[in-house]
Amino acid sequence: MRAPAPPAANPRIMLGIDVLEAQGFATLAGKRVGLLTHPAGVNRFGVSTIDVLRRSPKVRLVALFGPEHGIYGDEAAEIKIADRVDKRTGLPVYSLYGKYRKPTKAMLKGLDALVIDLQDVGSRSYTYVSCMRYAMEACFEEGVEVVVLDRPNPLGGLKVDGPMLDPEWMSYVGAFRVPYVHGLTIGELAQFSARTPGFLAIPREKQERGRLTIVPMRGWRRSMRWPETGLRWVPTSPMIPDFSAAVGYAMTGLGTYIGGFRHGVGQRYPFRGLLHLRITSDVVEKELKALAIPGIAFRRVSSPNRSGKPATGLYVEVTDWDDWRPTELSFHLMRLGCKLEGGNPYAAASKGIQQGFLRHMGDSDFFADLVAKGARVDVERWLVRWQAENRAYVASKKRFWLYN
Repeated sequence: MRAPAPPAANPRIMLGIDVLEAQGFATLAGKRVGLLTHPAGVNRFGVSTIDVLRRSPKVRLVALFGPEHGIYGDEAAEIKIADRVDKRTGLPVYSLYGKYRKPTKAMLKGLDALVIDLQDVGSRSYTYVSCMRYAMEACFEEGVEVVVLDRPNPLGGLKVDGPMLDPEWMSYVGAFRVPYVHGLTIGELAQFSARTPGFLAIPREKQERGRLTIVPMRGWRRSMRWPETGLRWVPTSPMIPDFSAAVGYAMTGLGTYIGGFRHGVGQRYPFRGLLHLRITSDVVEKELKALAIPGIAFRRVSSPNRSGKPATGLYVEVTDWDDWRPTELSFHLMRLGCKLEGGNPYAAASKGIQQGFLRHMGDSDFFADLVAKGARVDVERWLVRWQAENRAYVASKKRFWLYN
């Protein structure tokens, strides 16, 4: 069992679970409840939402549901998880990252409501928001109420960046047609799902009759990044142990998917460290600094690898949050990888790898340009195009905002 989260030093906001408790659990009173959550599903003092619900005499918690990595976050990425009985609580745990990706009719039988308390990281290709969407579809089909306990977008609600997802690449790692950095909370994504006609893959009449209750936060503002909430970070998955890695996931994840670039240095700095398998850090550093990418800088770091030998790479600093465009570095890494490797790893990748990359990155036109031109691809032209699309996206999604 994972140790409980340390208490927050000075929580400045109330999370959805805190508001639910402050309201005396009125939304759940008298109902048989399931809970979809993971280790980061805690209240502002670090107490697991599982325990908050179990200790309330007004809540009848009868089942748990686990996303990728499981309810305790100790399962490896992309590994199927089986249903089981939780030894700590005695409750059945239904895996939504195993044989099934959405709750079955049997799993939902007897439930009046499914509570969802998942911490997202603000990037489209993180599977927890997809898990929420699929759970909503199943619940609406079966007449089960969905209660989403809202949580902060760690990157804030104003940072929107990167390509939109083409419809053909919608999948479990991209279940929403949003920019790569989407700027919404999980509650706002739930509202977007429920209120967009035909968005959910269920009959329209069932979507219209679906019951969605969002318990919003108190005190959160769109301008808030995670450190400004006063909350302690609980690892959302093994490779996102802290807020720094969540920032890095948006910044280097796409650029290290194909080719020789890798994130992390030795066993440290996930998604914030950068190195190349075949090119020295001297060369990489010179090339990256010459790009003068706004809002970021690079410094040398070293860390022992698993064999104990030192590894050296670059750490990506965010020097100006306002100037920083989260995904920009990744697309420069793609072009730079083609230049430094003397070939085009994107063109050379197998069809399966290419499709996996597209499910994460999302833009078929950019990928075709990258495959055709390699190191000659005009990254700046694409960045300008995506920024225009991002502005239109923000204008269209403001109606789903829960916080101004």
